[in-house]
Amino acid sequence: MTDAPGLADRVAALLGEPVTEAGPVGGGSVCRSVRLRRRSGGTVFAKTLADAPPGFFAAEAAGLRLLGGTGTVAVPEVLAADERTLVLEWVEPGPATPAAAERLGRELAALHRVPAPGYGTAHAAFIGPLPLPAAGPGPASGLPGGGEDWAAFHAARRLLPFLRQAADRGAMAPADVRAVERLCELLPRIGGPAQPPAVIHGDLWSGNVLFAADGRARLVDPAAQGGHPEADLAMLELFGCSHLERVLAAYEEVRPLPGRRERVPLHQVHPLLVHAVLFGAGYGAAAGRAARAALTSV
Repeated sequence: MTDAPGLADRVAALLGEPVTEAGPVGGGSVCRSVRLRRRSGGTVFAKTLADAPPGFFAAEAAGLRLLGGTGTVAVPEVLAADERTLVLEWVEPGPATPAAAERLGRELAALHRVPAPGYGTAHAAFIGPLPLPAAGPGPASGLPGGGEDWAAFHAARRLLPFLRQAADRGAMAPADVRAVERLCELLPRIGGPAQPPAVIHGDLWSGNVLFAADGRARLVDPAAQGGHPEADLAMLELFGCSHLERVLAAYEEVRPLPGRRERVPLHQVHPLLVHAVLFGAGYGAAAGRAARAALTSV
């Protein structure tokens, strides 16, 4: 059922000191997460996945370091990682206050002003348990010299791969498949103003926003990459977030995005396709509806 002794032993080896489990941590749907006490004092957060894909926790650690290194948003400090385990500083949860939500909005706006070297990543990355197609050399790279804009990248590396997976698993009706394919064809016309690659969280649903006792939200479980900033905001709107309107209003005070609200369905298609792959046809139908909504602007 659980591997608490094994996990505690692995964390102890990674930290170089004994630890004891202090209890499970809820909220995740992929990994088992626990709180552990260090002999030297204090607590840490650890998560494990027995059959983690190669590079799974290294990618998460790299994403947290990327976000934290921008100096714009708060993330837990990465303490250690191996192929089956990630150890982070413990962040004491706190209330989701309006002030914390407004600060989060301003910090996200600052994050999205940080340029990325290209769209996607050149290394392994994951959204939930699913690998994200990495950018590579050539016209579909999204990296400097790759010769690809956001629309081409998003269609080829984000929408179509997950559409195919969802369809192969029987999670997409034919009409919904056609709607997403049509969206990919017309993406250059409906994607809005040109957007150079910016650093984004990449999987910013409410469960990956941890409101902390110190009044500042932490971002966790990123699929950090070069991408379109509106993707993060659309993800928050898709699955909700405490004081969401405060978050969005504070964001747009710092970084106005004319026409963004009309483009929300466009940026929700990708996470809905991911959920269709993981959880089935209900999300496939939602992806089709979002694609058709996005196409109404043509």
